[in-house]
Amino acid sequence: MSVPIEDYALLSDCRTAALVSREGSIDWFCPPRLDAPSVFGALLGDAEHGCWSLRPADPDAAATRRYDGDTFTLVTRWETDDGVAEVRDWMPVAGDRPDRTDIVREIIGVSGRVEFAQELRLRFDYARALPWVHQSGTADAPELTAVAGPDAVVVRGAPLRPHGHLHTGAIAVASGERVALTLTWHPSFLPVPDGLDLSVADLRTRDWWQEWAAGIAPDGPDDAAVRRSLLILRALTNRDTGGIAAAATTSLPEDFGGERNWDYRYVWLRDAALTLEALLDHGMIDAAWHWRDWLVRAVAGDPADAQIMYGLAGERELAEHTLPSLPGYAASAPVRVGNGASGQYQADVVGEVMVTLSAARRAGLAESHRSWAVERALLKHAETQLDRPDNGLWEIRGEPRMFTHSRVMMWAAFDRGVRAVEDFGLRGHEDRWRAARDRLRAEIDAHGVRGGAFVQHADTDEVDASLLLIPQVGYCAADDPRMLATVDRIEKTLMRDGLLLRYRTSSGVDGLAGAEHPFLACSFWLVEQYAATGRLAEARELMDRLCAFRNDVGMLSEEYDPVGMRQVGNTPQAFSHLALVRAADALAAAAQRGR
Repeated sequence: MSVPIEDYALLSDCRTAALVSREGSIDWFCPPRLDAPSVFGALLGDAEHGCWSLRPADPDAAATRRYDGDTFTLVTRWETDDGVAEVRDWMPVAGDRPDRTDIVREIIGVSGRVEFAQELRLRFDYARALPWVHQSGTADAPELTAVAGPDAVVVRGAPLRPHGHLHTGAIAVASGERVALTLTWHPSFLPVPDGLDLSVADLRTRDWWQEWAAGIAPDGPDDAAVRRSLLILRALTNRDTGGIAAAATTSLPEDFGGERNWDYRYVWLRDAALTLEALLDHGMIDAAWHWRDWLVRAVAGDPADAQIMYGLAGERELAEHTLPSLPGYAASAPVRVGNGASGQYQADVVGEVMVTLSAARRAGLAESHRSWAVERALLKHAETQLDRPDNGLWEIRGEPRMFTHSRVMMWAAFDRGVRAVEDFGLRGHEDRWRAARDRLRAEIDAHGVRGGAFVQHADTDEVDASLLLIPQVGYCAADDPRMLATVDRIEKTLMRDGLLLRYRTSSGVDGLAGAEHPFLACSFWLVEQYAATGRLAEARELMDRLCAFRNDVGMLSEEYDPVGMRQVGNTPQAFSHLALVRAADALAAAAQRGR
C-alpha cells in the first residue's frame, strides 16, 4: 500500500526538496534540483526504489509533528513506553554551494531512553542505478560513501551495517543526548565535501527562512494557512535561477491506477505568474524582480519560439518519456519525466504574464532595459495568433479549441499593454493593441456566451471552472449577470460532494481515458467569487472546509478525493496554495468592505 499523500511533509533548501513520511521515511529526494533524477524514489514504488527511514524501533511509537515556526525544519516528536525523543529534519538553505545538497536528521532525547532504527536504501537515477558503497572513517566518525555515474552521497553520523543493498543501524538516545545524521549529495567527479558545522548551518537556515517570512503581514482568520502557503511557494522557487516550479513531484496520479500522471517539476509561465501575483499581493517585490529576470532569459530570442513551460533555469528541452524503473504511486503507471505539454500552444499564457508584470509595475518594480522589450515582443507575437485555437489552461490533449478563458486572457494581455502606455508612459503600439483588445471582446461576447452564461469554448454549451477567473482580470464584474449565470451552471454540473471539478471529463474534450477528482484551486476560485458577490457565509464555509484538507503541516496537493477523504495528485501544488492565498485575501477584503 502506498503511503497517503497527506502523510508527507516537505523539506526544502530552495533548490530541491525531500518528502518525509509520517513514519519518518524520506521517500522522495532529487538532488541538486527539483527536476533531477531521484536518489530516494519510494514515493513512486516501494522501499526497494530508495528511501531513508529513521524511527523508533518500537512499532507502537506514536508521532506528532510540526514545523519549527516559519521554517521547513520538521520536528517529529516520538513517544514510546520507554521515553520521548524528537527528530529534527532539515536542509541547510544558506550558502553558495550548488554542487552540494545536504539533509540533516538530528535525534534529541527528551525523556527516558528511546532506541531508533535507521534503514538506508540508495537508488540513483530514478532507481535505475545501484551505487558502489564504501565505508570509512572511524568508530566515532563513520562515513558511508556511495557512487553511481555522475552522483555521489556521503552519509555521516552513525555506523551502518550492510544487508545486501540495504544498510541498517541502531541509535539510542537518553534525555539530553543528541545524535546528528547527515547525508550530502555531490557530483561524483568532485572530492567528498567536508562535514557541516551544524550549529552554524542551523542558525543560518533558521534566520534565512524567518527573515523572508517576516515580510508577511498578519491577515485575519486565515493567517496561518496563508503564511504556510506563501512559504511553500517560496520553497518551490529556485534561489539561484528564480524559476518557480509547479510542484515538487512527478507522476502522483490524478486518477489512482490510471494514466493521468504528469511531471510538474518545471516552470509553467502561467503557474509562476499566478504565484508571483500572490507574492506581490503580500509585499514580496524581490520575488517579482527575480522571476522577471528569469523570464527575460527564458524567452530570449524570437517570441514565436516561446514555450508555455521551461526548466528551472529556463531550459527548453522537456521531452516527455516514461520510466519503467518506477512502478508508480499506487501502481499508477506510467511514471513520466518531462512534459509533452511544453510543445502545446496555450493562448492564455501571454495574458497571465502581462497581468503579473503589470501588477509588478503598479507595486513599484521599475522596468529594466530588456523587460518592456520582452513584453512588447510577446504582444507582437500574440497579434499573429488571434485566430488560432489552443490547448487551454488545462493542457487539453484533445483537439485545440477557442477556449473562452484563453480568449479572455488574450484580451487581458492587450489590455495591460494599453495600460502600460496610458498609465506609465511606456512606448508601444497602443492603437493596434486597443484594436486587438476590442476585437477579442466582441468575439467573446458573441461566441463565448450561450444562454446568458459563459461557456468552455465556442462550440459547446459546457462550462469550465476556469471561467471563474474571468472577473479576476477585469474583463467583467463578479456580479455581471453572465458571471452569475455561469456560477449557477458550474454549481449544477461541476460540483461533486461540494467541491469543483475542472470540467466534465466525460465530454471527451481532453482526449484522455479515465476521470479525475475535484481540483482544489477551482474550489478556492469559487470562494473568491462568492466573497466578491456577497455570498459571505457560503464563502466562509467552503474556505474552512478546503483549509481542513491541508495536512498536519499545512500542505495541499493538486486534487482531493472527498469519498476516500485523501489528497490526490502532485504535491505540494503551487496552484492550490496560491489559490488559497487569493481566496483568503478576497475574504479579508469582503470583510473590510462590510465594516
